[in-house]
Amino acid sequence: MENKYQTLEKKINIRFKDKRLLTNAFVHRSYLNEHKGFLIPSNERLEFLGDSVLSLITSVYLFKNYPALKEGDYTDIKSAIVKKETLAQAAENLNLGQYLFLSKGEEKEEGRKNKNILADVFEALIGCIFLDQGFETTYRFVCDFLFIPQLNEIVNKKLYLSSKTRLQEYIQAKYKKTPLYKLVEEKGPAHRRWFKVAVYFNQKQLGVGGGASKKEAEEMAAKNALQNLKLMI
Repeated sequence: MENKYQTLEKKINIRFKDKRLLTNAFVHRSYLNEHKGFLIPSNERLEFLGDSVLSLITSVYLFKNYPALKEGDYTDIKSAIVKKETLAQAAENLNLGQYLFLSKGEEKEEGRKNKNILADVFEALIGCIFLDQGFETTYRFVCDFLFIPQLNEIVNKKLYLSSKTRLQEYIQAKYKKTPLYKLVEEKGPAHRRWFKVAVYFNQKQLGVGGGASKKEAEEMAAKNALQNLKLMI
């Protein structure tokens, strides 16, 4: 177990004191179902702790580095940086999937690439670093491997805003007007409705989107419009 994590430790520049605690960060609950005698618990408690520590670190980082933003912006940015896709990407960048303890079923279903599992293990690793190394080291880790590659881009390009808000801000800034959303199709039974919405500006269709609600369809239409306007990455 001493050598198992050398590559990871070198990459993140952290030498863990408690290798058992580090192993704990990678134990998925499915593994314990098939290995009843395994003495290390699942990573769920570490994930819970890591989620809380990440929330605090994000708040401190935003407060220090983006003093001009409003409280509402902080909330939206935090939601964007701690969402599943963002955390999973950070986990993939560190190849955390290779260290996971998974059941045969999860292995078969490519659990090492599962975004939910990867996001959870990244938070569990944060919890592990906090317990093993303290706040300052954890803060540095999160800054180096989550914030610097992703949060700065989210803030600078306002990716934390909804697509609908971003489209409206863009059009208002350029033309002093707002886009218009029109419901173009509605179908399906009452318990499973599906809506199709198009967004227009100056009678020109900018984008189309669908969803289980009008709000979701409008958001997807705005996202499509931003893509068409080449404002999306």
